[in-house]
Amino acid sequence: MLDVQKIRTDFPILNRKINGKPLVYLDNAATSQTPQQVIDVIVDYYSNYNANIHRGVHTLSQEATDLYEGARLKIQEHFNIKHSHEVIMTAGTTHGINLVASGFSNLIEKGDEILVSALEHHSNIVPWQMLCERTGATLRVIPMDDNGQLIMADFGAMLSERTKLVFVNHISNALGTINPIETIIKKAHEVNAAVLIDGAQSCPHIKPDLQALDVDFYVTSAHKICGPTGVGMLYGKQDWLNKLPPYQGGGEMIAEVTFEKTTYADLPHKFEAGTPNISGGIAFGAALDYMNAIGFEAIAEYEHELLEYATDKLSQIEGLKIYGPKDLNEKTSVISFNIQGIHPYDIGTILDKMGIAVRTGHHCAQPVMDFFKIPGTVRASFAFYNTKAEVDALVEGVKKAKMMLS
Repeated sequence: MLDVQKIRTDFPILNRKINGKPLVYLDNAATSQTPQQVIDVIVDYYSNYNANIHRGVHTLSQEATDLYEGARLKIQEHFNIKHSHEVIMTAGTTHGINLVASGFSNLIEKGDEILVSALEHHSNIVPWQMLCERTGATLRVIPMDDNGQLIMADFGAMLSERTKLVFVNHISNALGTINPIETIIKKAHEVNAAVLIDGAQSCPHIKPDLQALDVDFYVTSAHKICGPTGVGMLYGKQDWLNKLPPYQGGGEMIAEVTFEKTTYADLPHKFEAGTPNISGGIAFGAALDYMNAIGFEAIAEYEHELLEYATDKLSQIEGLKIYGPKDLNEKTSVISFNIQGIHPYDIGTILDKMGIAVRTGHHCAQPVMDFFKIPGTVRASFAFYNTKAEVDALVEGVKKAKMMLS
Protein backbone atom coordinates (compact mmCIF):
# COMPACT_ATOMS: atom_id res chain seq x y z
CA MET A 1 0.00 0.00 0.00
CA LEU A 2 1.15 3.51 -0.80
CA ASP A 3 1.71 6.04 1.94
CA VAL A 4 0.03 8.77 -0.09
CA GLN A 5 0.30 11.49 2.54
CA LYS A 6 4.05 10.92 2.77
CA ILE A 7 4.36 10.89 -1.02
CA ARG A 8 2.49 14.21 -1.23
CA THR A 9 5.19 15.89 0.87
CA ASP A 10 7.60 15.23 -2.03
CA PHE A 11 5.61 17.56 -4.31
CA PRO A 12 5.98 21.21 -3.27
CA ILE A 13 3.36 22.44 -5.74
CA LEU A 14 0.65 20.51 -3.90
CA ASN A 15 0.97 23.04 -1.08
CA ARG A 16 -0.24 25.84 -3.34
CA LYS A 17 -3.56 27.57 -3.03
CA ILE A 18 -5.54 28.60 -6.09
CA ASN A 19 -8.14 31.32 -5.63
CA GLY A 20 -7.75 30.84 -1.90
CA LYS A 21 -8.48 27.11 -2.09
CA PRO A 22 -6.06 24.17 -1.70
CA LEU A 23 -4.89 23.03 -5.13
CA VAL A 24 -6.60 19.84 -6.33
CA TYR A 25 -4.48 18.86 -9.33
CA LEU A 26 -6.37 16.49 -11.65
CA ASP A 27 -4.68 17.28 -14.96
CA ASN A 28 -2.04 14.56 -14.78
CA ALA A 29 -2.70 13.24 -18.29
CA ALA A 30 -1.46 16.59 -19.63
CA THR A 31 1.57 16.72 -17.35
CA SER A 32 2.42 15.17 -14.02
CA GLN A 33 3.84 17.13 -11.14
CA THR A 34 7.54 16.97 -10.25
CA PRO A 35 8.86 15.76 -6.87
CA GLN A 36 11.51 17.68 -4.96
CA GLN A 37 13.97 14.83 -5.55
CA VAL A 38 13.85 15.49 -9.31
CA ILE A 39 13.87 19.28 -8.90
CA ASP A 40 17.01 18.91 -6.77
CA VAL A 41 18.75 17.00 -9.56
CA ILE A 42 18.12 19.86 -11.99
CA VAL A 43 19.38 22.44 -9.47
CA ASP A 44 22.42 20.26 -8.75
CA TYR A 45 23.32 20.09 -12.44
CA TYR A 46 23.27 23.86 -12.90
CA SER A 47 25.01 24.40 -9.56
CA ASN A 48 27.81 21.87 -10.01
CA TYR A 49 28.05 20.23 -13.46
CA ASN A 50 26.84 22.78 -16.03
CA ALA A 51 28.87 22.05 -19.15
CA ASN A 52 28.31 20.72 -22.64
CA ILE A 53 28.58 16.98 -22.99
CA HIS A 54 30.56 14.54 -25.17
CA ARG A 55 32.94 17.13 -26.60
CA GLY A 56 34.96 18.34 -23.63
CA VAL A 57 38.11 16.99 -22.03
CA HIS A 58 37.70 19.15 -18.93
CA THR A 59 36.28 17.79 -15.69
CA LEU A 60 32.88 19.47 -15.79
CA SER A 61 32.17 18.18 -19.30
CA GLN A 62 33.20 14.66 -18.39
CA GLU A 63 31.07 14.70 -15.23
CA ALA A 64 28.04 16.03 -17.11
CA THR A 65 28.55 13.41 -19.83
CA ASP A 66 28.69 10.62 -17.28
CA LEU A 67 25.44 11.80 -15.67
CA TYR A 68 23.66 12.18 -19.02
CA GLU A 69 24.78 8.81 -20.35
CA GLY A 70 23.94 7.31 -16.96
CA ALA A 71 20.37 8.49 -17.48
CA ARG A 72 20.31 6.74 -20.85
CA LEU A 73 21.28 3.51 -19.09
CA LYS A 74 18.47 4.03 -16.55
CA ILE A 75 15.99 4.40 -19.41
CA GLN A 76 17.40 1.26 -21.05
CA GLU A 77 16.96 -0.72 -17.86
CA HIS A 78 13.51 0.65 -17.05
CA PHE A 79 12.06 -0.26 -20.44
CA ASN A 80 14.10 -3.48 -20.83
CA ILE A 81 15.80 -2.33 -24.02
CA LYS A 82 18.46 -4.62 -25.43
CA HIS A 83 21.07 -1.99 -26.39
CA SER A 84 21.63 1.47 -24.89
CA HIS A 85 22.23 2.86 -28.38
CA GLU A 86 18.60 2.00 -29.20
CA VAL A 87 17.60 4.79 -26.78
CA ILE A 88 17.39 8.10 -28.64
CA MET A 89 17.03 11.12 -26.36
CA THR A 90 14.42 13.50 -27.77
CA ALA A 91 12.51 16.65 -26.87
CA GLY A 92 9.46 14.48 -26.17
CA THR A 93 6.90 12.17 -27.73
CA THR A 94 6.03 14.50 -30.62
CA HIS A 95 9.70 14.88 -31.53
CA GLY A 96 10.17 11.10 -31.56
CA ILE A 97 7.14 10.52 -33.79
CA ASN A 98 8.25 13.19 -36.26
CA LEU A 99 11.76 11.72 -36.34
CA VAL A 100 10.39 8.35 -37.43
CA ALA A 101 7.90 9.86 -39.89
CA SER A 102 10.66 11.91 -41.51
CA GLY A 103 12.94 8.88 -41.73
CA PHE A 104 10.33 6.80 -43.53
CA SER A 105 10.03 9.30 -46.40
CA ASN A 106 12.48 7.24 -48.47
CA LEU A 107 11.03 3.88 -47.39
CA ILE A 108 7.39 4.54 -48.33
CA GLU A 109 5.99 4.94 -51.83
CA LYS A 110 2.73 5.49 -53.65
CA GLY A 111 0.31 2.61 -53.08
CA ASP A 112 1.65 1.78 -49.62
CA GLU A 113 -0.71 2.05 -46.66
CA ILE A 114 -0.20 3.50 -43.20
CA LEU A 115 -2.62 2.56 -40.40
CA VAL A 116 -3.41 4.76 -37.41
CA SER A 117 -6.11 4.28 -34.81
CA ALA A 118 -9.20 6.43 -34.37
CA LEU A 119 -8.05 7.14 -30.80
CA GLU A 120 -4.89 9.04 -31.67
CA HIS A 121 -3.54 12.32 -30.35
CA HIS A 122 -2.89 14.87 -33.10
CA SER A 123 0.85 14.22 -32.76
CA ASN A 124 0.23 10.68 -34.03
CA ILE A 125 -1.98 11.80 -36.92
CA VAL A 126 -0.51 14.92 -38.48
CA PRO A 127 3.07 13.61 -39.08
CA TRP A 128 1.66 10.61 -40.96
CA GLN A 129 -0.63 12.82 -43.04
CA MET A 130 2.43 14.87 -43.94
CA LEU A 131 4.32 11.66 -44.82
CA CYS A 132 1.45 10.56 -47.08
CA GLU A 133 1.47 13.96 -48.80
CA ARG A 134 5.19 13.58 -49.49
CA THR A 135 5.05 9.99 -50.71
CA GLY A 136 1.58 9.35 -52.12
CA ALA A 137 0.90 6.64 -49.54
CA THR A 138 -2.61 6.20 -48.11
CA LEU A 139 -3.55 6.81 -44.48
CA ARG A 140 -6.21 4.42 -43.17
CA VAL A 141 -7.96 4.63 -39.80
CA ILE A 142 -8.63 1.67 -37.48
CA PRO A 143 -12.21 2.40 -36.32
CA MET A 144 -13.48 2.45 -32.75
CA ASP A 145 -16.83 1.57 -31.21
CA ASP A 146 -19.17 3.53 -28.95
CA ASN A 147 -17.14 2.47 -25.89
CA GLY A 148 -14.05 4.14 -27.30
CA GLN A 149 -12.32 0.83 -28.05
CA LEU A 150 -10.73 -0.28 -31.31
CA ILE A 151 -12.67 -2.70 -33.50
CA MET A 152 -10.02 -5.37 -33.78
CA ALA A 153 -11.85 -7.42 -36.43
CA ASP A 154 -11.72 -4.40 -38.72
CA PHE A 155 -8.03 -3.91 -37.96
CA GLY A 156 -7.32 -7.51 -38.98
CA ALA A 157 -9.24 -7.04 -42.23
CA MET A 158 -7.32 -3.86 -43.07
CA LEU A 159 -3.89 -5.52 -42.92
CA SER A 160 -2.32 -6.56 -46.22
CA GLU A 161 0.99 -6.65 -48.04
CA ARG A 162 0.44 -2.93 -48.76
CA THR A 163 0.55 -2.14 -45.01
CA LYS A 164 3.99 -0.74 -44.20
CA LEU A 165 3.43 1.07 -40.90
CA VAL A 166 1.01 0.81 -37.98
CA PHE A 167 0.80 3.54 -35.33
CA VAL A 168 -1.30 3.22 -32.19
CA ASN A 169 -1.23 4.83 -28.77
CA HIS A 170 -0.76 2.43 -25.88
CA ILE A 171 -3.39 4.34 -23.89
CA SER A 172 -5.78 7.01 -25.18
CA ASN A 173 -5.14 10.43 -23.67
CA ALA A 174 -8.75 11.47 -24.32
CA LEU A 175 -10.56 8.43 -22.89
CA GLY A 176 -8.02 6.36 -20.94
CA THR A 177 -8.64 3.32 -23.15
CA ILE A 178 -5.90 0.68 -22.94
CA ASN A 179 -5.31 -0.63 -26.45
CA PRO A 180 -4.42 -4.31 -27.07
CA ILE A 181 -0.98 -3.47 -28.38
CA GLU A 182 0.40 -7.00 -27.98
CA THR A 183 -2.16 -8.26 -30.51
CA ILE A 184 -1.69 -5.24 -32.76
CA ILE A 185 2.09 -5.71 -32.89
CA LYS A 186 1.81 -9.45 -33.57
CA LYS A 187 -0.74 -9.07 -36.37
CA ALA A 188 1.14 -6.19 -37.99
CA HIS A 189 4.35 -8.19 -38.00
CA GLU A 190 2.56 -11.04 -39.79
CA VAL A 191 2.36 -8.76 -42.86
CA ASN A 192 5.88 -7.36 -42.25
CA ALA A 193 4.61 -3.95 -41.18
CA ALA A 194 6.59 -1.86 -38.69
CA VAL A 195 4.82 -0.70 -35.52
CA LEU A 196 5.24 2.50 -33.51
CA ILE A 197 3.54 2.74 -30.12
CA ASP A 198 2.88 6.12 -28.51
CA GLY A 199 3.54 5.44 -24.83
CA ALA A 200 3.08 8.95 -23.48
CA GLN A 201 -0.05 8.04 -21.52
CA SER A 202 0.95 4.51 -20.54
CA CYS A 203 4.34 5.11 -18.94
CA PRO A 204 2.97 6.87 -15.82
CA HIS A 205 0.85 3.78 -15.06
CA ILE A 206 2.58 0.80 -16.70
CA LYS A 207 6.19 -0.34 -16.93
CA PRO A 208 6.48 -1.57 -20.54
CA ASP A 209 8.85 -4.40 -21.40
CA LEU A 210 9.87 -3.42 -24.92
CA GLN A 211 11.73 -6.64 -25.70
CA ALA A 212 8.73 -8.72 -24.68
CA LEU A 213 6.43 -6.51 -26.76
CA ASP A 214 8.73 -6.91 -29.78
CA VAL A 215 7.72 -3.39 -30.87
CA ASP A 216 9.74 -1.61 -33.56
CA PHE A 217 9.44 1.92 -32.15
CA TYR A 218 8.17 3.28 -28.82
CA VAL A 219 8.02 6.92 -27.74
CA THR A 220 7.30 8.73 -24.48
CA SER A 221 7.85 12.01 -22.61
CA ALA A 222 9.50 12.59 -19.24
CA HIS A 223 6.95 15.19 -18.14
CA LYS A 224 4.26 12.52 -17.97
CA ILE A 225 6.43 10.50 -15.55
CA CYS A 226 7.26 13.06 -12.84
CA GLY A 227 10.12 14.43 -14.93
CA PRO A 228 10.80 17.79 -16.59
CA THR A 229 9.26 19.12 -19.80
CA GLY A 230 11.18 19.21 -23.06
CA VAL A 231 12.75 15.77 -22.88
CA GLY A 232 11.71 12.25 -23.80
CA MET A 233 12.90 9.15 -25.56
CA LEU A 234 12.47 7.24 -28.79
CA TYR A 235 13.20 3.53 -28.70
CA GLY A 236 13.89 1.93 -32.04
CA LYS A 237 15.13 -1.50 -32.95
CA GLN A 238 18.73 -1.27 -34.05
CA ASP A 239 18.02 -2.53 -37.58
CA TRP A 240 15.32 0.10 -38.13
CA LEU A 241 17.37 2.96 -36.73
CA ASN A 242 20.24 2.04 -39.04
CA LYS A 243 17.87 2.22 -42.03
CA LEU A 244 16.57 5.69 -41.18
CA PRO A 245 18.53 8.78 -42.26
CA PRO A 246 19.40 11.49 -39.71
CA TYR A 247 16.51 13.73 -38.76
CA GLN A 248 18.60 16.87 -38.21
CA GLY A 249 22.10 17.91 -39.19
CA GLY A 250 24.62 19.61 -36.93
CA GLY A 251 27.14 18.96 -34.25
CA GLU A 252 27.42 15.60 -32.46
CA MET A 253 25.63 13.58 -35.19
CA ILE A 254 28.67 13.47 -37.48
CA ALA A 255 31.66 11.18 -37.87
CA GLU A 256 33.57 13.42 -40.30
CA VAL A 257 32.67 16.64 -42.14
CA THR A 258 34.24 18.12 -45.26
CA PHE A 259 32.68 20.53 -47.74
CA GLU A 260 32.48 17.66 -50.18
CA LYS A 261 30.89 15.01 -47.96
CA THR A 262 29.72 14.26 -44.40
CA THR A 263 29.62 10.87 -42.75
CA TYR A 264 27.35 10.26 -39.79
CA ALA A 265 28.00 9.11 -36.25
CA ASP A 266 26.94 5.71 -34.98
CA LEU A 267 23.76 5.21 -32.96
CA PRO A 268 22.44 6.89 -30.90
CA HIS A 269 24.29 10.11 -31.75
CA LYS A 270 23.23 9.95 -35.41
CA PHE A 271 19.82 11.23 -34.25
CA GLU A 272 20.99 13.61 -31.50
CA ALA A 273 22.19 16.72 -33.31
CA GLY A 274 23.20 19.75 -31.26
CA THR A 275 23.30 20.40 -27.55
CA PRO A 276 20.54 18.40 -25.86
CA ASN A 277 18.45 19.21 -22.81
CA ILE A 278 21.23 17.94 -20.56
CA SER A 279 19.68 18.71 -17.19
CA GLY A 280 16.34 17.37 -18.46
CA GLY A 281 17.89 14.10 -19.56
CA ILE A 282 19.60 13.61 -16.22
CA ALA A 283 16.35 14.46 -14.41
CA PHE A 284 14.46 11.98 -16.63
CA GLY A 285 16.62 9.25 -15.15
CA ALA A 286 16.00 10.59 -11.65
CA ALA A 287 12.24 10.58 -12.24
CA LEU A 288 12.36 6.91 -13.23
CA ASP A 289 14.36 6.20 -10.07
CA TYR A 290 11.71 7.97 -8.02
CA MET A 291 8.77 6.09 -9.50
CA ASN A 292 10.52 2.73 -9.42
CA ALA A 293 11.26 3.25 -5.73
CA ILE A 294 7.51 3.61 -5.15
CA GLY A 295 6.74 0.66 -7.42
CA PHE A 296 4.58 0.54 -10.52
CA GLU A 297 2.41 -2.32 -9.27
CA ALA A 298 1.51 -0.31 -6.17
CA ILE A 299 0.94 2.80 -8.30
CA ALA A 300 -1.37 0.95 -10.70
CA GLU A 301 -3.36 -0.64 -7.88
CA TYR A 302 -3.88 2.63 -6.04
CA GLU A 303 -4.77 4.61 -9.16
CA HIS A 304 -7.31 1.96 -10.13
CA GLU A 305 -8.87 2.31 -6.69
CA LEU A 306 -9.16 6.07 -7.28
CA LEU A 307 -10.67 5.44 -10.72
CA GLU A 308 -13.33 3.13 -9.28
CA TYR A 309 -14.15 5.56 -6.47
CA ALA A 310 -14.38 8.60 -8.76
CA THR A 311 -16.40 6.77 -11.41
CA ASP A 312 -18.94 5.65 -8.83
CA LYS A 313 -19.29 9.13 -7.31
CA LEU A 314 -19.51 11.03 -10.61
CA SER A 315 -21.95 8.51 -12.10
CA GLN A 316 -24.46 9.45 -9.42
CA ILE A 317 -24.73 13.01 -10.77
CA GLU A 318 -27.85 13.27 -12.91
CA GLY A 319 -27.14 14.20 -16.53
CA LEU A 320 -23.43 13.35 -16.32
CA LYS A 321 -22.10 11.08 -19.08
CA ILE A 322 -18.70 9.38 -18.96
CA TYR A 323 -17.03 8.52 -22.28
CA GLY A 324 -14.79 5.50 -22.84
CA PRO A 325 -14.73 1.85 -21.75
CA LYS A 326 -17.40 0.77 -19.29
CA ASP A 327 -15.11 -1.96 -17.97
CA LEU A 328 -12.71 -0.09 -15.72
CA ASN A 329 -10.12 -2.87 -16.14
CA GLU A 330 -9.78 -1.73 -19.75
CA LYS A 331 -8.81 1.87 -18.98
CA THR A 332 -6.47 3.85 -16.77
CA SER A 333 -7.22 6.59 -14.26
CA VAL A 334 -8.82 9.05 -16.67
CA ILE A 335 -12.46 10.12 -16.61
CA SER A 336 -13.76 12.18 -19.55
CA PHE A 337 -17.27 13.44 -19.01
CA ASN A 338 -19.91 15.99 -19.91
CA ILE A 339 -23.08 17.23 -18.27
CA GLN A 340 -26.06 17.47 -20.57
CA GLY A 341 -26.66 21.00 -21.78
CA ILE A 342 -23.48 22.50 -20.30
CA HIS A 343 -20.29 23.30 -22.21
CA PRO A 344 -17.20 21.60 -20.73
CA TYR A 345 -15.25 24.87 -20.76
CA ASP A 346 -17.77 26.45 -18.41
CA ILE A 347 -17.51 23.55 -15.97
CA GLY A 348 -13.71 23.74 -16.02
CA THR A 349 -13.78 27.48 -15.37
CA ILE A 350 -15.97 27.12 -12.30
CA LEU A 351 -13.87 24.22 -11.00
CA ASP A 352 -10.77 26.40 -11.30
CA LYS A 353 -12.40 29.02 -9.09
CA MET A 354 -12.55 26.26 -6.46
CA GLY A 355 -8.87 25.37 -6.92
CA ILE A 356 -9.60 22.23 -8.94
CA ALA A 357 -7.44 21.79 -12.05
CA VAL A 358 -8.97 19.66 -14.82
CA ARG A 359 -8.53 19.74 -18.58
CA THR A 360 -11.36 20.78 -20.90
CA GLY A 361 -11.65 20.73 -24.69
CA HIS A 362 -10.78 18.20 -27.38
CA HIS A 363 -7.50 17.13 -25.72
CA CYS A 364 -5.64 17.24 -29.08
CA ALA A 365 -7.91 14.40 -30.20
CA GLN A 366 -10.52 16.13 -32.34
CA PRO A 367 -11.45 12.99 -34.32
CA VAL A 368 -12.47 11.31 -31.04
CA MET A 369 -14.75 14.24 -30.19
CA ASP A 370 -16.16 14.27 -33.74
CA PHE A 371 -17.00 10.57 -33.37
CA PHE A 372 -19.09 11.30 -30.28
CA LYS A 373 -20.48 14.52 -31.87
CA ILE A 374 -19.37 16.69 -28.95
CA PRO A 375 -17.16 19.82 -28.77
CA GLY A 376 -15.00 18.30 -26.05
CA THR A 377 -15.10 16.89 -22.55
CA VAL A 378 -14.09 17.65 -19.00
CA ARG A 379 -11.16 15.34 -18.26
CA ALA A 380 -10.12 14.49 -14.72
CA SER A 381 -6.95 12.41 -14.63
CA PHE A 382 -5.55 10.93 -11.43
CA ALA A 383 -2.02 10.16 -10.24
CA PHE A 384 -0.64 8.23 -7.28
CA TYR A 385 -0.36 11.44 -5.22
CA ASN A 386 -4.08 12.22 -5.50
CA THR A 387 -6.52 11.29 -2.73
CA LYS A 388 -10.15 10.29 -2.30
CA ALA A 389 -10.68 13.59 -0.51
CA GLU A 390 -9.64 15.33 -3.72
CA VAL A 391 -12.11 13.16 -5.65
CA ASP A 392 -14.79 14.27 -3.20
CA ALA A 393 -13.83 17.89 -3.84
CA LEU A 394 -14.15 17.29 -7.59
CA VAL A 395 -17.59 15.73 -7.18
CA GLU A 396 -18.84 18.60 -5.04
CA GLY A 397 -17.34 21.07 -7.49
CA VAL A 398 -19.09 19.45 -10.44
CA LYS A 399 -22.38 19.49 -8.56
CA LYS A 400 -21.92 23.20 -7.81
CA ALA A 401 -21.04 23.93 -11.43
CA LYS A 402 -24.11 22.08 -12.60
CA MET A 403 -26.32 24.01 -10.22
CA MET A 404 -24.86 27.36 -11.33
CA LEU A 405 -24.95 26.63 -15.06
CA SER A 406 -28.20 24.73 -15.46
